[in-house]
Amino acid sequence: MNEDFLHYVWKYQLFSIHDLKTTTKESLNILKAGNHNHNSGPDFLNAQIKIENQLWIGNVEIHLKSSDWYAHHHEIDKNYDAVILHVVWEDDATVFMKNNIPLPVLVLKDFVFKSALDNYRNLFSTNQRWIPCETEISSVDSFTLENWKERLFFERLERKSIEMNQVLVDNQNDYEAVLFKLLAKNFGLKVNGDAFFSLATSFDFSMLRKVRFNENQLAALLFGQAGFLEEVLEDVYSQQLKTEYNYLEHKYNLKSISKNQFSFFRMRPPNFPTIRIAQLIALYHLHQNLFSKMMQIETLKEFYDLFEIDVHPFWKIHYTFDKTSKLTQKKLSKSFVDLLLINTIIPLKFLYQKNRGEVNEVAFLEILQQIKSEKNSIISKFDEIGIKAKNAYETQALIELKNNYCNKKRCLQCAVGVKLLR
Repeated sequence: MNEDFLHYVWKYQLFSIHDLKTTTKESLNILKAGNHNHNSGPDFLNAQIKIENQLWIGNVEIHLKSSDWYAHHHEIDKNYDAVILHVVWEDDATVFMKNNIPLPVLVLKDFVFKSALDNYRNLFSTNQRWIPCETEISSVDSFTLENWKERLFFERLERKSIEMNQVLVDNQNDYEAVLFKLLAKNFGLKVNGDAFFSLATSFDFSMLRKVRFNENQLAALLFGQAGFLEEVLEDVYSQQLKTEYNYLEHKYNLKSISKNQFSFFRMRPPNFPTIRIAQLIALYHLHQNLFSKMMQIETLKEFYDLFEIDVHPFWKIHYTFDKTSKLTQKKLSKSFVDLLLINTIIPLKFLYQKNRGEVNEVAFLEILQQIKSEKNSIISKFDEIGIKAKNAYETQALIELKNNYCNKKRCLQCAVGVKLLR
């Protein structure tokens, strides 16, 4: 039993409201249950309760045990002076009001519907399930599921944007700088994401603004800061970059990170960090105001076109600096661009629009609904239990459901859980 369940039972009146009595056998009539308070203070505000023939207007506090009133120190908190009813599962202590009269108590376990209690116990009874409702979720009607997915999607988008906003504050509201750092992290994928972020933050973005018109200088900055130009390199291109970097390093007092931070182990060559850095260079050399362009784009095709880039000819026959390979174009795949859209571009665009007070929610949904569903263990497991994701919008919603509701057993705040319990 947890307190959230009692909140849920009280809020939706899942108990027999006829012939209710307090612990002192006084008749109790609930005219208004009150407004659920999710902030500090009593649990339900502005309730209307009739006890015997007296109408009371005030707040309701809910606990598992009456003694929790003292455990939570409500007796010294003025916010609880207007409590008119104490709703508990077990009455094990007397709580007094300011006038030294005992606070009226309703013991819910004497009145709660058996069906509500059975549903609750069924949902929370086992720790062996992947999610608490895995055997029942497929029975929930599509209307409830579809509306809940949309809410989950925007909750996830909102949470990501809050995290990005801190990066924005740290960068003096420079959206271009923030985009570069977050894109760089995404270019590194999971394995090299932290190393790429370290690279992107190892120099001031103003430097990139100065050198991005010159592809060799831009390449020298990024490869040099990543530590890939420290060794003696024999080909002409590598030597050019090393010379350029030595100049930049001296002029701007740069300090590179260690190339040992980047992993090549068990990675397919197209995902080698050297190739991803080369693609990042090509992108920022081609587009001088990338953030501004992204904010104007409204369709998925336009995003794909924006990321249509060509790496330097050297990288078409190399995966690393020290060995030649068969000629390949090293283009950014649509699936890779999809990851950039899902994890960086859409959340940052959402943050930008939110800060301007002009969020276009429909446009975000339309783009994500056109992107293929993501492939990961969470989505595969949902598919196994009968919840199939048709696109990236739905996979993002299901990931949010699993990580922030199911894993935390927040069934009583979940539309699926509430539907099953009722």
